[in-house]
Amino acid sequence: MHERKPRRRLSLILTAGVLAATGVTTASPAAQAAGDRTPADSRQHAFERAAAEYDVPLPVLLAVAYHESAWDAHAGERSTGGGYGPMHLTEVTTGMLAAGDAGAVGRADLAELASAPSLHTLQTAARLTGLPEKRLRGDDAANIRGGAALLASYAKNTVGGTPKDPGKWYAAVARYSGSSGQRAAEAFADRVFATIESGAEETTRDGQHIELPPSPNVRPATGQLSALHLKATATTGDTECPATIDCTFLPAATANGQVSDRPANGIRIDSIVIHDTESSYDAALNSFQKPGGGSAHYVIRSSDGAVTQMVPTKDISFQAGNYSTNLHSIGIEHEGYAAAGGSWYTETEYETSAELVRYLAGRFGIPLDRQHIIGHDNVPGPSSALVSGMHWDPGPSWNWEHFMRLLHAPVGGRHGVGPVGSVVTITPGYTRNQQNVQVCPSDDPTGATPECTERTEPSDFVYLRTAPSATAPLFGDQAVHPDGVGTDRISDWGSTAAAGQQFVVADRQGDWTAIWYSGTKVWFLNPHGCNTTPAHDVTVVGAAGASPVAVYGSSYPDANEYPAGLSPSTQAPLAFYSIPVGQAYVTTAAPAPTDDYFPSTGRVVTGGKSMYTIQYNHRTALVYASDVTAR
Repeated sequence: MHERKPRRRLSLILTAGVLAATGVTTASPAAQAAGDRTPADSRQHAFERAAAEYDVPLPVLLAVAYHESAWDAHAGERSTGGGYGPMHLTEVTTGMLAAGDAGAVGRADLAELASAPSLHTLQTAARLTGLPEKRLRGDDAANIRGGAALLASYAKNTVGGTPKDPGKWYAAVARYSGSSGQRAAEAFADRVFATIESGAEETTRDGQHIELPPSPNVRPATGQLSALHLKATATTGDTECPATIDCTFLPAATANGQVSDRPANGIRIDSIVIHDTESSYDAALNSFQKPGGGSAHYVIRSSDGAVTQMVPTKDISFQAGNYSTNLHSIGIEHEGYAAAGGSWYTETEYETSAELVRYLAGRFGIPLDRQHIIGHDNVPGPSSALVSGMHWDPGPSWNWEHFMRLLHAPVGGRHGVGPVGSVVTITPGYTRNQQNVQVCPSDDPTGATPECTERTEPSDFVYLRTAPSATAPLFGDQAVHPDGVGTDRISDWGSTAAAGQQFVVADRQGDWTAIWYSGTKVWFLNPHGCNTTPAHDVTVVGAAGASPVAVYGSSYPDANEYPAGLSPSTQAPLAFYSIPVGQAYVTTAAPAPTDDYFPSTGRVVTGGKSMYTIQYNHRTALVYASDVTAR
């Protein structure tokens, strides 16, 4: 398994021109720059050897692998797209399509669905290399050889050979995407060649340092795409995506949302909710087309970043489990599983999602911060009875710091922690932040966890404890743990603070930092501020009077503010929560008016009161502006 990390430009540019022009593959750029100190058994050398063996220009092989795996290995495990290893060699079976949430069980065309060549590149690579399939799954050097062999075969089929000019591999790269749709294949190839141009550098989870110097003079032969005879992607006038994204429209069941006219009718769109499907891509599409369930505005496929829009942005999607959130948000589902580890969110999926989010944020004026770009696990329960059962996706393996960098809105900076009363952003660093979690069968719908298992993995959160000690109990969210003691269960969101969230410093003691969280003081290990970044220019709110402030999960007008003939929605404070006097919580936006919507008439009701959205615990919450003071 592997993590996904951001692309970084290299300073080693002297070798790039020669490398790009000649396709030299006998020595790594890093080794050349550093006196050939790269170990002979390194993954960098594995790419070089494979590129030389199959006459693939090294920049092409490295860039393709970067977008398939960020150069990491699956360690014999497959991704949700059925891919293995750094080259994402696929092996999709009828059982995978039929089992559980895949949704294809009982279909007469199951064998036909699983027969597409793009779903069996591992077998093709085995034939091309003569290597056993088992070795291609579990040996990353063999896997890289298999990917190089595939690329070479695609080049021979499209241009009749293996040209030294990397730019003449455009069609081969597009075919490697596995997509039969023109826009998806073209988008993948364009991302690969953008990486060849800009360069990339990574240190993988197992310590492998890999470099691809920038090659600014490579000119991709985009005209080759016609040789693949790809399908033109069907779209509708309602599809709302950047032009660079492969985006189709497939309507969700009308019962799974509401027709509206946001924001023209006065309903603001102020947030984007990041989900994962907890199923295959196709199963999610099928589920959203069945009336009586949920939906999403967009669904993104893991393997190639293809997007299906299912609800127009003007309409309300039932996606967040909270009507007030649904009313003002856009939901994006990502193929993947919250308990399956960060490697199941592909780099292509991250990049496509970030491009879509930037487009939507720009269109609707949504701030690019972690109070407006949130996970489903950050959505508050709309009532006391529903808090404990709220979803926890995309989970602790969604790399928020990486994603926010892709949004050009990084949450990090120079690490540190300020004095009591100042604000910090949680920035533990995904790769180095190895946390122990327990995964149980009910957490993992893939069936891959037959019994509760402890594991250590890169994570986006810090654990919160009741005292400044590693032996102190984990804090337990009041709605989930009446005794106040939490667990390390991967689904136990109440004992964690996630990357990008902001809190007020409540105390400091040695290597430990305390924050105000869920109405109490909680502690996390933070030596020298290594897990936080001081935050500036933020607004915090606290009790305006001598009594604790009620906390809400929804934002409806008062009953007397509804016009005659319209039944008012009701809300009550969340019974478990409050803001005690003396505590403070972060808000990044001005208070917004309460409101409600009646789809039968299109009527929008706006109340006279306003509410702040605050970072209350792992989830956001709402407080009346009149109950707090802001500073």
